[in-house]
Amino acid sequence: MTVIAENRMSGAVRAAEQVLSSRAGARVTLADPVELGGSGRTDVVRARVAQNPLSLDRSLVIKVVPTDEPADAFARELASYKYANALPMHSRPGPQLIAFDNTARLIVLSDLGHGRSMSDLLGSPEWADPSHAISAWGQALGRMHAATVGGEGDFDALLRRGPGGGSVEVLPAQARMAVDLAPEVMTRYLGLPVHDEFLALLRRGEALFAEGDHRAFSPSDVGPPNILINDDGVQFMDYEWGGFRDASLDIAYAIVTFTPDLAPRWTDRRTDLETALVDGWRSEIQAIWPALGHDGELHRKVLTARALWVWMSTVWMLPVDLEVDPQSHGLALHTTDPTIVVGRWTDLAAAATRAGLTDIADFGVAAASALDAAWLR
Repeated sequence: MTVIAENRMSGAVRAAEQVLSSRAGARVTLADPVELGGSGRTDVVRARVAQNPLSLDRSLVIKVVPTDEPADAFARELASYKYANALPMHSRPGPQLIAFDNTARLIVLSDLGHGRSMSDLLGSPEWADPSHAISAWGQALGRMHAATVGGEGDFDALLRRGPGGGSVEVLPAQARMAVDLAPEVMTRYLGLPVHDEFLALLRRGEALFAEGDHRAFSPSDVGPPNILINDDGVQFMDYEWGGFRDASLDIAYAIVTFTPDLAPRWTDRRTDLETALVDGWRSEIQAIWPALGHDGELHRKVLTARALWVWMSTVWMLPVDLEVDPQSHGLALHTTDPTIVVGRWTDLAAAATRAGLTDIADFGVAAASALDAAWLR
């Protein structure tokens, strides 16, 4: 560990002790800090509670956004944890907010423990691990969505009352720019004519951030690196860009991001896993969104969101300026591996074929071929 990292970690622990002690009215002492990493711009530390007048958990997790980073991430993550804390226990998507400090940009959370990461389970040589984990992942997304329908006003109020009076969501802004540049990217970088039907699909996908019939809360980056399965079930761990949007964006994000972590021996069964993921999600949300009980409607909606995520991961690989580096946010969708992006196009084309969208499938095949020729040959 570098000196800078050690200084940051000790500073995070001292700041957390001050916040917890002020809350308790008596000294709280933390010990044995362990760096847990973070999104690339957030310091995350686990520490043992050594002196504990509050009957706190035996260990806590401390997250600090450095002061030289934009304040948006802290404001949005704090509002997300406050909102999630008010949900019924069985619907909470992740850790509990214990304390926070706006000035220090510090959040103290309950420790979810060690459990097993979704990435680890997907990479297991035992089929039961990825198949069970995928189903549980879909069900957890569905429970979160079902519990938060209609809560957007409450979340927005928390965001307005937070530090800075609100924040800008990075992903919707990135999506808007990526879609606006789509005609140029198709012709200049893919060497393909502008595909009007696919462009219309992208525009419908981008609109799901601001509208849509199935709006619910999302932590935003619901890919495998941010998911832990412990004794309490599936836990989502990063709320840095949490907010409300159409829930189909979440299930599509999960589909697009799980394949790179999948053990090679299971890649031929990824369609089965996609189906299990979607079915698990639908089992929890069908009662509140009955239209998604219709297979055609469901698959078209998910395909729309999926096309947007595949497009964004492609544009991030190209020399296209979208103003914000997604790697700095640690997004599971972001990759620098061209084989992953080409594979996402191939899988998108297969999904479009299953949905009966032949023109979209043909464009997916053409895009995969163009990128394969440009990057892998």
